[in-house]
This record gives sequence, C-alpha cells and structure tokens, in this order.
Amino acid sequence: MKTKEIKQGLGLLAFLGFLLVSGTAKGQSLGFSGQAIGWTTLNPAEPFQAQAGLRYIPELSFSLPTGKFTIDGEFSANLWASGTYANDTTGIDRELSPYRMWVRFSGDQFELRAGLQKINFGSAQMFRPLMWFDYIDPRDPLQLTDGVYGLLGRYYFLNNANIWLWGLYGSDKVKGWELIPSKKNSIEYGGRVQLPLYTGEIAATYHHRTADPGPVLPDSLTLGETAPENRFALDAKMDLAVGLWFEGAISHQNFQFSQTNYKTMLNVGMDYTFGLGSGLHVMSEAFGYLQGEKAFGNEEQIWFGLLSASYPVSLIHNLSLMFFYDFTNSNFYRFINWSIAYDRWSFYVMGFWNPDTYNLYNVDPRTSLYGGWGFQLMAVFNH
Repeated sequence: MKTKEIKQGLGLLAFLGFLLVSGTAKGQSLGFSGQAIGWTTLNPAEPFQAQAGLRYIPELSFSLPTGKFTIDGEFSANLWASGTYANDTTGIDRELSPYRMWVRFSGDQFELRAGLQKINFGSAQMFRPLMWFDYIDPRDPLQLTDGVYGLLGRYYFLNNANIWLWGLYGSDKVKGWELIPSKKNSIEYGGRVQLPLYTGEIAATYHHRTADPGPVLPDSLTLGETAPENRFALDAKMDLAVGLWFEGAISHQNFQFSQTNYKTMLNVGMDYTFGLGSGLHVMSEAFGYLQGEKAFGNEEQIWFGLLSASYPVSLIHNLSLMFFYDFTNSNFYRFINWSIAYDRWSFYVMGFWNPDTYNLYNVDPRTSLYGGWGFQLMAVFNH
C-alpha cells in the first residue's frame, strides 16, 4: 500500500471537509459515488492462464461557488485485488492507492487544478502519439488510467482557442509511451496551444523532463547517467465529409550509452458513421513508431494499421470490433466487445485472438492476459 499517498489523500479529504462545513456560500454541494468492477479472464492457449479480480473506486466530490468563481475537487481511491493462475502457479496481487486527488479554482474562461489528476489531449483515437501522461488502453470499456501529480492551468479564449500550462512532480514510474521513467522528485513542465481551424482545430504541444534509466537499466550500462528529454508535437482534427485527424510527436534524450536517442510517432486517421440501421460507426488509423540517431530517423521502426466498427444494436446492447495489423511483424490482433448497459449496471463480454507474444500496448500484466486467444467477462456497478 502507498502509505505516503494515502496520508496525503486523508489530509486533502480533511481539507475538503473543512471547506464544506465552514463555508457560507450558497449552492455548495458534496457528493459521494463509486464504481465496483468484477472481471474474469480465461486464456486457454498453452500454457493455460486464468484471472479473476475485483476493483472498487469510491469518489468524494465537492463544489463551493464563491461569487464569480468556483472551488471544486475530487478525491477517489483505487482498491483492487486479483488472483492469477499461470504455469501451474497461483499469484495474488492487491493494491490500495489514491486514484484522483485534486482541487480546482475556476472562472468563466480559466481553470487552475492542482493534485493527482488525469491530463490527456490530442486528436488521435486509438494509437495516440500524445499519450504522454495517461495510460488508457482503447479496448478498456471503462477507460481507466492512473493520474499524475501536478499543477495544470488552462485559459479559454472567446474564439475557442485555448492555452494549457503544466508542471508535474517527477515519479520513478513510466507513464504513457515512456520506456525510461523520470528522475524521482524532479520537476517536469510543458504547455499546449490549441487554435480553431476551419471545422476543427490544430494544436502544438511541448514537454520537458529529466529521464532516469536507473530503475529499469543496470548501472553498469548507464553509469548513473540522467538526461534531459524534450518532446514536441503537432496535431489537428477536422470534420469534413468524414472526420480526419493527424497527430505526430518527436522526443529527444541525450544519453551517451544509446545511439537511438530520437523517437518519432505518427498517426493519421479517419472515421464515418454510415446511415445503416441505428448507425454504423467505422474508424481507421495508421500508426508508426520510429527510433533513430537523428530526428525522424528510422533505424528501428514498427508500423500498425487499425480498423474498428461499432454498432448500437438497441438502447441496451452495443457491439464493437477492432482489428489491428502489425505490418512489421505480420501479426493480427483481434478484439470484440458486446456490452449491455442498464441504469446502474453494465456488462461486457469480450473476446480476443492475438499473437502469443503480445506487442501492441504496454498493458498491465496484473490485470490483463491478452496474449494468445481467450475471453473476458466484466460486470460494473455504478452508484
């Protein structure tokens, strides 16, 4: 259990309670909600693997209007446990940690949010070069992801342009597409400018951090070296006859022990809803991941294609399919999800058929067994 983070969460919770009981502003509110999740995964391929798990995310939120401004916040925890059977052995994993823990001060055209929060942006839908701070697997129907500790400010202009500025507290855990974590207790910073463009928008993004390979590579290789990393990105999205988007990002790390310090990710995609029945939504993306000695170098590269379709069978039932193709290794990834939604309950029946060596997303092996073929059942209760 993350004792320090839990204590921080309890301190924030006490602060929220103080605001609410001592505040005199009209319209203040306090809410409590939660999400309970149960799942089981079976992977009959050799070797046989199975997993069962439970997760609960309780959430306390508050809102305190103060004249022209509002102070609001959220505190939620991530409580989960799973048991996995693989290679004739059984393993138990469990965790209790903060999930969200932030306070926000906002007005009509700005917001300032501090604490453990989710920060994501960009135009791509599935293969996201701008997945810098979140960890969302597009096949996860709940879109759960850990947050980051930081301060985020956003200002919205009247013409729909907006500016983002952030500072993050460095952690020794990787996030997004990172293979090397940040230097612990360091400060990361960056920003984003987003402008309207015809029927859509275009944006430029920058982020700086100090990368520390110590937690993942031996000192005999790195000699204790850390290095600055700079990331630059450009993305755009427009709604024409079809939805079109582009997203590209490049990063540079100046490590002496590596010759491929430049990483480039590119994505182009489109989507369209056909007027068949209740509406058939089809989406396609192409994605490239390149590493090289120079900017846009491709000494190492991998290319993926995606085709997905979603159809609302009724108000309760929805069917979606995803097909990924690894052009570099000539591998297919297939995923199907049948969802059933009621007022508070949701049920998911998911099947997958993938290569035995899974090389698609950096999924958490503790809560997924997506290599080979199998199926997953999930039940979700919201209160």
